[in-house]
Amino acid sequence: MDEDSTILTEACSGLALHKADGQVYHAHYMLKEFRTLGPYIRQHWYRYLLGILCLLLVDSAQLLIPQYIQRSIDAVAAGQARSAVLAIVVWLLGTAALVAAGRFLWRFFIHGASRRIERDLRDKLFGRLMTLPMKFFQDNSVGDLMARATNDMQNIRMASGMAFVAFFDGVFMSLAILAVMFARHPATALWVVIPLPLITLLIIFFGRFLGRRFKVVQERYADMSTVVQESLQGIRVVKSFVKEDYFSRRFGLANDRYRDASMAVVRLYGLFFPLITFLAGLTTLLLLLVGGGAVLENRMSPGNLAAMLAYLEMLVWPMVGAGFTVNMIQRGAVSLKRINEILHLAPEAELAAAVVGESGDQGDQGGASLMATSRAAAAVPTAVPTGAAGHLEIRDLSFTYPGTATPALSSVSLRLPAGQTLGLLGRIGSGKSTLLKMLPRIVEPPRASLLIGGRDIGSYCLADLRQAIGFVPQESFLFSDSIRHNVCFACPDLSAARFSEVLRISALERDIDLFADGWETMVGERGLTLSGGQKQRVAIARALARNPQILVFDDALSAVDAGTEELILAGILADRAGKTNIIVSNRVSTLQRADLIAVLDDGGLIQFGPPAELIRQDGFYAETAALQELAHHVAEGRD
Repeated sequence: MDEDSTILTEACSGLALHKADGQVYHAHYMLKEFRTLGPYIRQHWYRYLLGILCLLLVDSAQLLIPQYIQRSIDAVAAGQARSAVLAIVVWLLGTAALVAAGRFLWRFFIHGASRRIERDLRDKLFGRLMTLPMKFFQDNSVGDLMARATNDMQNIRMASGMAFVAFFDGVFMSLAILAVMFARHPATALWVVIPLPLITLLIIFFGRFLGRRFKVVQERYADMSTVVQESLQGIRVVKSFVKEDYFSRRFGLANDRYRDASMAVVRLYGLFFPLITFLAGLTTLLLLLVGGGAVLENRMSPGNLAAMLAYLEMLVWPMVGAGFTVNMIQRGAVSLKRINEILHLAPEAELAAAVVGESGDQGDQGGASLMATSRAAAAVPTAVPTGAAGHLEIRDLSFTYPGTATPALSSVSLRLPAGQTLGLLGRIGSGKSTLLKMLPRIVEPPRASLLIGGRDIGSYCLADLRQAIGFVPQESFLFSDSIRHNVCFACPDLSAARFSEVLRISALERDIDLFADGWETMVGERGLTLSGGQKQRVAIARALARNPQILVFDDALSAVDAGTEELILAGILADRAGKTNIIVSNRVSTLQRADLIAVLDDGGLIQFGPPAELIRQDGFYAETAALQELAHHVAEGRD
């Protein structure tokens, strides 16, 4: 996997296939999709212009070659001196050199432009992916992203480069050759062009089937890429469960489906091109019959017949090239549609502003609100005021995910003063994760239900809001880079003193001897070379280095032992004195350091208060504390 593919995989782990709608691409749909390339083609117009001029030079020079053939044959037939033939050969060699130079130049200009368009469009695609909401990444897979960023981009490059050349070259050469042939011998040329309308009809007929089959090929390629991505990223699980053979069979099945889809296209072309060649051969047969008779009757010279035969062979390429053009344009249109599906999605900031800016309706995220979106976004402050994020207030927060009937959160209300630590406790499915996702607006909360610094979080700029919140998830994601760069991910200019401090607080400093190259040790893809506890501690150090106004721990100490957990918590709370923290854990021992504890159950807030007060009350918190204490004593007794 190359560098571009690695970046895409890491940044967007989870993009999936949008299933094709089965639409067959006709000219109208192809032109509609190709509008995306308009700005890029205008940007590189001078390259295309220079390329076209060089292509015209090549085509014009090629039209002279049959003339030299005619003159040389007629000169030999007339018994002229050898010097006359040699002079023609010299002119032929010069023309061939001109053709070679012109071909180099048009490839340099036109293919150079198509490569630049591919680069710019890939940059735009990646930039748009970085702005899409989390739901998009949850609904889709990496395999399709890789197909769009590689296979589809190559098809678009061919459509904006070689297809452009084939189309222009085919039209110009066809018209020019036919004009020369009719000018030289109209009667013979009229017979020769009889099969040409059949070739045109054949191209149109086969073109109707290409779009659908190319779409299936791209889908099968995406499926195969997804299997590879899942297998390699989950290689630890695959090997630990001895499922290598299962994934090999799964890949083999996906590979076979991709082969079958590709062979369907090959079979179509296996029929298409021989028919084109057969019809082209008919034109040669007609030329020999009609033109040969004209030579025998002295109505055409042998050189003229040879020249028309050369022109006819040159005419075969535009006819066959029409098939290549249809092929590349169809592929490009299908691929552009898949790229446009992403480029036309509204960025997350626009969707979020539309929800908050209109009525707070969580279900209205459609394109109809884009006008209101821009107005709402324009009124958003440029940044969260320093210190404002410390005070957190939840007012009667209720939320139900679209498509579900059971509320994820129901009438939750609480206040967390600035500088205090909140502990969250609850069973699986109690609503903890939903509440945490609402803080950075990964899930958009209802209007005026979640306030930070006394203001609705929807009134803050989305990027600045997230900059004020540090998040340490339970499943720590690390990049394929060194430990140092992972820790300094959000703060590249982190001072050496602060770097050492966050390593000490996260208890990562004591593992320095375990890393072959110290903090420059590469962690492997997704932190493959580190243990679960080490990955969590690197993620903790990364969040501390950022020094956010609110720090959220989503059960981020589950992979460390109790002693290390105690050490890390003590260091974090000391380092973040006067700043707001939220700690989610199922261990009561972890939550005892919090100033306030909120207990959620079935989406509702069932207990809220200081830990010392909740432990004296009958309820879920005290029951959980008693059970964990009993389990601890039993474990000590066994030891």
